[in-house]
Amino acid sequence: MSAQKFSEERLLNILMAPQISEKATFVAEKNEQVIFRVVSDATKPEVKAAVEKLFKVTVESVQIAVVKGKQKRFGKFSGRRSDWKKAYVCLAPGQEINFASSEQG
Repeated sequence: MSAQKFSEERLLNILMAPQISEKATFVAEKNEQVIFRVVSDATKPEVKAAVEKLFKVTVESVQIAVVKGKQKRFGKFSGRRSDWKKAYVCLAPGQEINFASSEQG
């Protein structure tokens, strides 16, 4: 259902990188979720279709959070980092994504 609605080129550009941190590892073990950094205009159905297409797994649900950029200073100049989105992808029971072994073709 979801993979046909979106162009293949768009799906390949949705996911930027897996978010690897202590919190992401804890969430992955406890809730069978994987966290991805996604493009800022990504939607839940697009993220679901992209993960299912790229990793060949079944996705149950997707939650998206917008991470606000921090205020930073460099000497007397102050600036702001860009906002970005992260997606919490809940996998079906028994499914997993292993980033260590890259079997994508």
